[in-house]
Amino acid sequence: MSGLKKRRALYPGSFDPVTYGHMDIINRARELFDEVYVAIATNDEKNPLFPVEDRVQLLKQTVKGKKGITVSTFDGLIVDYARANKIGILIRGLRATSDFDYEFQMALTNRELASHIDTIFLMPSEKHFYLSSRLVKEISRLGGDVSKFVPPFVARALKTYRALHV
Repeated sequence: MSGLKKRRALYPGSFDPVTYGHMDIINRARELFDEVYVAIATNDEKNPLFPVEDRVQLLKQTVKGKKGITVSTFDGLIVDYARANKIGILIRGLRATSDFDYEFQMALTNRELASHIDTIFLMPSEKHFYLSSRLVKEISRLGGDVSKFVPPFVARALKTYRALHV
């Protein structure tokens, strides 16, 4: 790739917690781009279960050994983070038509804020189509088995969190 410009994409989110659905999107993005930046929101209004430091550690452990993937955090507008890191593509995952309305609105708003940054929507495999962090947290909170949805160390972190906050 010497002399050629590397193709970079940015996959932002809360990743609270990271799921196999997130990993599916990261892997699909990595097949399309030389470098994929996975950026975890620090000013998340969703009242995250895990502090940002824990989410960074869990995500880094999830992508360990995969080349071309950078995990970091961001605060503020994602287009500012993209601009600062010379990234022209945002990756967004779409599971259902309900996701599309929100994601399309966000993509158009980001385009207004930074016309040189485009959004690409990727769908997870059918195996992970229904999966969301919110559902994983709910299953875990109710004592269910989340091992089909998240890496083993994430399942352990959820179990530990539940035990500490019962």
